[in-house]
This record gives sequence, C-alpha cells and structure tokens, in this order.
Amino acid sequence: MKIPEKVIVSFLALCAGMTVLITAGILYTLGSETIQFFNEVSIVDFLTDTQWTPLFSDKHFGILPLLTGTILTSFIAIFFALPIGLTIAVYMNEYAPTSFSTRVKPILEILAAVPTVVYGYFALTVVTPFLQNYIPSLSSFNALSAGFVMGIMIIPLISSLSQDALYAVPKSLREASYGLGATRLQTSFNVLVPAASSGIIVSVILAISRAVGETMIVAIAAGMQPNMTLDPTVPIQTITTYIVQISMGDVPHGSLEYRTIFAAGISLFVLTFTLNNLSFWFKNKYQQKYE
Repeated sequence: MKIPEKVIVSFLALCAGMTVLITAGILYTLGSETIQFFNEVSIVDFLTDTQWTPLFSDKHFGILPLLTGTILTSFIAIFFALPIGLTIAVYMNEYAPTSFSTRVKPILEILAAVPTVVYGYFALTVVTPFLQNYIPSLSSFNALSAGFVMGIMIIPLISSLSQDALYAVPKSLREASYGLGATRLQTSFNVLVPAASSGIIVSVILAISRAVGETMIVAIAAGMQPNMTLDPTVPIQTITTYIVQISMGDVPHGSLEYRTIFAAGISLFVLTFTLNNLSFWFKNKYQQKYE
C-alpha cells in the first residue's frame, strides 16, 4: 500500500476510533454520576415510585412520571406524523410527476430546519388555542398540542426516508402487480409499502428517537409538571425538559438533586438504545422476508 493510502486509512481508522471513544466517554460520565446517585437513592424507588419531586422538601425520585410524559408526547407525534408522512411518500413516489417531486421535496424538508423554539411557541400560541375551541377542558400547557407540533416537525423525516425506501423497490414488483390487474392504489399499499417496510420502519424508529429527544417544544408547550398520566390534555414533563430545568444553574453542582440529571440521562440513553436495536431487528427481519 502506498504511503498516501496508508495515511488516509489511518485517518479513517482514527475517526472511527474517536466515535467509539466519545461514546465510551459519554457512558462513563453518565455511569459514574449515576452510580453515585444510586448510592443515595434506591434503584427500586427510582423505577417504581410514581412521584418525581427532587426539588421539593418531600423528595421523591421516581422516573415513571418523566418517562410517561416522554412516551405520551412521542406517541402523539408518531400517531399524527406516520399516516401523513407515509401518504406524502407514496404520492411523491408513485403519483406526482418527477418535476413536482423534485421541487416539493426540498420545500417539505424546510420543516426540519425550523428552530424547535419556533415550533414551541407555535404550539403554545396557535395550536393550543385552536384545540381549546373543541376541547374546552384543555389546559394552556398540555401534551396534546406539543405532540401534534412534534409530529409536524418529524413529518419530513418520515416522508423523506420512506420515499427513498419506496424508490429502492425493484421495478419488476410494480410491473408484476400491474400485470395481475392491480390498480395503482393497490400496488402502492399492498405491494410497494410491504416491500419497503424495512426502510419505513427504520424511518419511524428514527422519528420516534427524534421525538423522544425533543426539548424546546415540550418545555414551552407541555409545561414542566411531572404528572404520571396518559391524559394528553394536562401538563406533563419529559426527561429532556427536566434535564434542561436542572442545568439552568439553580441547583448546586455535585448535590443529589444535581445528580438526578445523570440518572434521567441514563434512562433516556437506555430508551433510545432500545429503540435503535428494535429498528435494527425489524430492518433485518423484513429485509430477509422480501429479498
């Protein structure tokens, strides 16, 4: 191997090694602080207590309210974004002219570039008042409007990745379906979507991970009250918004209350790690099925 090639290979290996080291450093930071936290707080209470009040005089350290709020807003976002994003992907790939798709796709992806703080104020000042016209009991801060706006934010992610997955389906499958007398709609949803399911599932999992990690929208529109509830009309708090709340500097560094952000962070890491592994498993399963 020539010297320039060795340099390039070494540089690429260094970059790959840096990603591993950075990940290890993150895990070490989270793990070391979390261990100190669990030296003072029972892990059983952390996983089973239904109250999260580390800043109150009556302290409780149950992660379930934050976890419930995170899952609730993410579920609302996916429930709203998946059918719209998938429909857009099918239309752009199977129905729209190529010139139309080429022009519209970049415009659609602008939604992903909008700052999330703008989405947050949009949810608070536009979506919530609109929903209150139909749901009078809806709180000014609630999970429903935050989830809807998070869904708007992740629509480009689902539609773009799903469109790429549909585009990768072999043309022979389309022709075989049309040859058997299927309509375009039947071909799209009965043949192409199942064949591209591995890529679609990956797009959904990535969108869920994006929603789980969202901070500003839920911080502004959902309130910061750690309620363990599945009612989307009341205020909730997610793991990310709690981390932001504590990181603002009002809690003494090194205190038990400060270490709660590392315990919450490791919980968020486990959740996203599980989602990524699920996406990997689904991707392999459906790829083998349709190859």
